[in-house]
Amino acid sequence: MTLQVNPFILVDGTADEAIAFYQEALGAKLLFKQTVGEGPQNPEAPMSEAEQARIAHSVLLVGETKFFVADQELNQPLTHGNGITICITVDTPDEARQLYNALGEGGTVDLELSPAYFSPAYGMVTDKFGVAFQIFTKRPQ
Repeated sequence: MTLQVNPFILVDGTADEAIAFYQEALGAKLLFKQTVGEGPQNPEAPMSEAEQARIAHSVLLVGETKFFVADQELNQPLTHGNGITICITVDTPDEARQLYNALGEGGTVDLELSPAYFSPAYGMVTDKFGVAFQIFTKRPQ
């Protein structure tokens, strides 16, 4: 059995903005993007241009990890929680600071980036889309 686990970020109508943000903040490469309008349409329930422009699915590559970003379906409420965070592991405190600052732009600091007993630089930030990130720096070997 092959098992693959991917973070999937759902936002409310701002997926295009989130994709651009992660490209800038994380150096993400956009591998795939499809709008709702590019998918199958129900002629009995026509959609507005704004509804058709929403992102149905996208695939971003960050380092060696693929993650998905899409707009939540209009008929399903979007709820935010902090039960799941995305942990990004880097080699140096300088890399950690760069990612921490980029992801925190317009977001909130949950835990200031600083040395911890398990990491030379560790912090937590929630980005402007409500996604919680842990930034973890490996200990030198």
